[in-house]
Amino acid sequence: MVWQVIVVIGGATSASDISGEIAEVAKEVHISSRSALSGTPKKIEAVGIDGGVNVHDGSKVYADIIIHCTGYKYHFPFLETNGIVTVDDNRVGPLYKHIFPPAFAPSLSFVGMPWKLIPFPRCELQSKWIAGVLSGRISLLSKEDMIADIDAFYSSLDASCIPKQYTHNMNFQLDYEDWLAAECGSPPPEKWRKEMFFIAREKIKTQTERYRDQWDDDDLIIQAHQDFVQFIPELPQVQMLLT
Repeated sequence: MVWQVIVVIGGATSASDISGEIAEVAKEVHISSRSALSGTPKKIEAVGIDGGVNVHDGSKVYADIIIHCTGYKYHFPFLETNGIVTVDDNRVGPLYKHIFPPAFAPSLSFVGMPWKLIPFPRCELQSKWIAGVLSGRISLLSKEDMIADIDAFYSSLDASCIPKQYTHNMNFQLDYEDWLAAECGSPPPEKWRKEMFFIAREKIKTQTERYRDQWDDDDLIIQAHQDFVQFIPELPQVQMLLT
C-alpha cells in the first residue's frame, strides 16, 4: 500500500480507522460511502478492468487497491443443526436474545451476534449469562416461551420495516446490556461508560481522523478512574490522575 492509490468502500468505524492508518503511507486514499461519516463520501458507479473507478460526480480514480469495509456476513460451515439454526439474509436464528436457539438451549449458544453496541461489555455480559444458565444459577424460559419471544421480536422488526439483514443491529440501544446485567444479577454498565460511548460516536461523525486522539470528556475519565480505584487502590498512577 506504500505510495499507492487506495479506494475504501464504506463509511463506518472500520472504514474510518483503516483509511486513517493507510493514509500515512498511501499516495491517495479515496472513500466511497453512502453515509456522511467519512466526511467526503463519493459514490461509485462502476469499476473498469483497468482499475478505473467511476465516481458519481463524473470523476474517475485509478485505484491500485480497493478495500471493501462493507460489513460482515455470518457463516458457520462447521455447525450442523439439520436446518434448525440457519443464516437467512444475515439473520442467525432462531435465537432467543441473540444467544440461545430454543431447540438446543442451553447446550448451544452464540456470543457476539449483536452489533452497534459496546462490544466488550456486551460479550462479557452474554458470557456471564450463558455461564449462569449452564451452572443452573439462572433459569431460561421454556422452549415454547423462547420461541414466542423470538416471534414477537421478528414481528416488531417487520412492523418497523427493518430488513432481515439488520436483525442483530442493536442501533446503539443499550437496554440489551442492561437486561443481560439484570439477568446475571450484575450492575449495569456504568453511566459514565455509556456517556463516553455516545460522545465517541458523535465525534466519529465530525472528527473522523482524530476522534481517538482529541477529547473533552475529562470529567467522565475522572469518574471512570474513581470506579477503578475502588478495586485497585494500590496503583499510584491511577490515584495521581484524580488530583
